[in-house]
Amino acid sequence: MVGRRVVALVRAAHAAPAVAVTVFAGAYAWAVGAPAWLVTAAVLAGQLSVGWSNDWIDAARDRAVGRTDKPVATGLLTVSTVRAAALVALAACVVLSALLGAAAAAVHLLTVASAWAYNARLKATAWSWLPYAFSFGLLPSVATLALDPGRLGPLVTGVAAGLLGVGAHLANVLPDLEDDAATGVVGLPHRLGRRRTTTGAVALLLTATAFVVLGTPGAATALGVAALVVAVALAASAAWVAARRPGRRYPFLAAIGVAAVTVTLLVTTA
Repeated sequence: MVGRRVVALVRAAHAAPAVAVTVFAGAYAWAVGAPAWLVTAAVLAGQLSVGWSNDWIDAARDRAVGRTDKPVATGLLTVSTVRAAALVALAACVVLSALLGAAAAAVHLLTVASAWAYNARLKATAWSWLPYAFSFGLLPSVATLALDPGRLGPLVTGVAAGLLGVGAHLANVLPDLEDDAATGVVGLPHRLGRRRTTTGAVALLLTATAFVVLGTPGAATALGVAALVVAVALAASAAWVAARRPGRRYPFLAAIGVAAVTVTLLVTTA
């Protein structure tokens, strides 16, 4: 029974994106010489708080549309359990972020607050993209501000990260457009429609990778070209699946793949 609850908690935390963001942040921190283990721990705590708060806040909506992938909606977890988990993770995030120094902590907590704002309200507005652009765009600076002396992350890195974030947002919402609309969640993707959202996701993801290849010193190499080719293949496959099998989660996984390729390029050229 305990094992099932633990597995359910992991699922409720939105494990795939939480782990992806954490690994990307930790790898970038390692590449620039920041305390990678501490950045990783702080980002993981923040991501867990965001994932659990999402399932806590959306519990009624998820039940209404019969979301079988949400443990709260299926009764495996109670709302109070995920609420408590989210608040504990948030408290851990505050403590771990503080250990990075005042500037890095302030920026990281702003990114987490932005993600919570998305869960609480902004996801149902035309500004649903903004927390993704803001939080992902600032995330590289959490690592660089933890250096001595601290500094903001490179502009190219921040812009690319923001583009990846918004692209991932568009790809992530694609399977849930109808369910979201039925429960009053009408964000930017819902207003754009499935076709334009798919096109926008692909364009943003590829622009992010191209931006890194062309704008980062040392990235316009054979490795950079290979990264761009892989990104194009992943984005194209995501568009194909989104058009023919709209209920599949593959476009979001492909978006994570494009992000992984782009972050790998950033890490190897940092």
